[in-house]
Amino acid sequence: MDNLRFVLVVTFAMLVVLMMQAWQIDYGPKPATVAAVTTPNLEASHEDLPATGAPAVASTASPVPGLSTSGKIITVKTDVIDLEIDLQGGTIRSMDLLQYPTEQDNSVVNKARALIGLPVSEKNHAPVRLFNNEPEKQFIAQSGLIADNGAIANHYSIFTTSQDSYRLDAGQDTLTVPMIWTDNSGLSVTKSFTFKRGSYDIALNQHIDNASGKPWVIRQYSQLLRVPDHSNKGNFMMGGMRAYDGGVIYTEKDKYKKISYDDMQEGNLDVGTQGGWTAFIKHYFASAWIPPADQENHFYTKSLASEHYVIGSYSPLVTVDNNAAADFTSQLYAGPKVQPVMEKVAKGLELTVDYSVLTFIGKPIYWLLNQIHDLTGNWGVAIMGVTLCIKLLFFPLSQASFKSMAKMRKIQPRLKELQERFKDDRQRFNTEMMALYKKEKANPLGGCFPVLIQIPVFMCLYWVLSETVEFRQAPFMLWIQDLSVEDPFYILPIIMGITMKIQQGLNPAPIDPIQARVMKMFPLVFTVFFLFFPAGLVLYWVVNNTLSILQQWYITKTIANEP
Repeated sequence: MDNLRFVLVVTFAMLVVLMMQAWQIDYGPKPATVAAVTTPNLEASHEDLPATGAPAVASTASPVPGLSTSGKIITVKTDVIDLEIDLQGGTIRSMDLLQYPTEQDNSVVNKARALIGLPVSEKNHAPVRLFNNEPEKQFIAQSGLIADNGAIANHYSIFTTSQDSYRLDAGQDTLTVPMIWTDNSGLSVTKSFTFKRGSYDIALNQHIDNASGKPWVIRQYSQLLRVPDHSNKGNFMMGGMRAYDGGVIYTEKDKYKKISYDDMQEGNLDVGTQGGWTAFIKHYFASAWIPPADQENHFYTKSLASEHYVIGSYSPLVTVDNNAAADFTSQLYAGPKVQPVMEKVAKGLELTVDYSVLTFIGKPIYWLLNQIHDLTGNWGVAIMGVTLCIKLLFFPLSQASFKSMAKMRKIQPRLKELQERFKDDRQRFNTEMMALYKKEKANPLGGCFPVLIQIPVFMCLYWVLSETVEFRQAPFMLWIQDLSVEDPFYILPIIMGITMKIQQGLNPAPIDPIQARVMKMFPLVFTVFFLFFPAGLVLYWVVNNTLSILQQWYITKTIANEP
């Protein structure tokens, strides 16, 4: 029993170390960029256009009378996003998420620093930038049309608009931004983005009017082009313990599937499916093109020069006869990975909140957290509520385990006596020890179950807190004003260490003196580890330990009073 319990605790400690390293990579200081990314000349080669068999030709626009093309960039602002659209192609080249600042102040920390004469630390209050046109951080949303019989409005075409800026005003629920392209021979395309109040879901409509005197065979495409973010790259020990950053697709056959940058380098994706979506995701945020669910769509990827990657989809061919019109539609979701919101946008989109292999545990935990948060309005209280629910769920098993540990503690003096008596006869000692276990009905393995139970739950809580955007910058109380980062004063980790020491005192000590000395060090070691863990995870552990101490103290006292 002692060896098994020792191995379990050491294994758990190793998991804590790996999680701490992963968390530091995600949230610690980022290394400076040492080399600029070279932007390939895609406009000359058109290699980022989907390979559909259509000619890769960039069309040119003829300005519509009365419309302005000055600056080639228009701005759009709603209550939740602020973005730029390049009139070359109608490409979304920049997007700020107004309700998600990059960093936030901690008022208690600022007051404490001022009290002791230290300057207030500088914070980056700028909103999170999801799409970005800077060469080393390039991430843009492209869309357009491809025709089998000539050039038509793709993301190299020049569009025109009636104004340079658009704003969703008070009392206005939707905002439509139209852009027009024409080839001067009777073929015109009106490309419109429609924005909704409080929404990160953007509707795309491409309307074609054909008065060219001939039919056109056209398909729509929508894609994301991105340069990977290498600032959070970890070592080989991290494995799957960090938030995934890369491409993903959703198909009827394979459901949710990751397409990493390495996968794109090895070969281009080429798959058809009914409905589905393609996306690039990163920590807390996702960007996904969602074609119509009732049509057969074709998904593809491309690996371009200088680490530029493309993921997207194109539609079936549609024939637009002379003097006829047609509409192509798609959706772009670009924003936080809020699961209830994403579930309403597209089937399977909520799976971008990746709980790894522990999704079957993470989803119920997230649901329960949401239910408690709806009642209390506080994510810290929600964590405490989930901890209580988990303890109640495993109460019968914990009860049996704690009883076993209490019995082991009661017979500990007799075990030491047997060890002294048969210290030169290991086989006899083992025989007498098993006989004592049988006589006292003590299960030497019973005390290991709480550790075994807590390992997957602890790992899953790590993933839920790490991946769930609702915990980002979520306050609890007093000095804990962001549950997703470490306690600024390290009070919770110290309390956790104290509770762990108390709990350890209620457990039977290992008979082996070396193991006993090592086990005594674990509260201190774990306290150091937990200094750098998110406050929400430490809060869970403090509440869990406190409830375990109360339960174990009561059971130990009851067993000790038995004759």
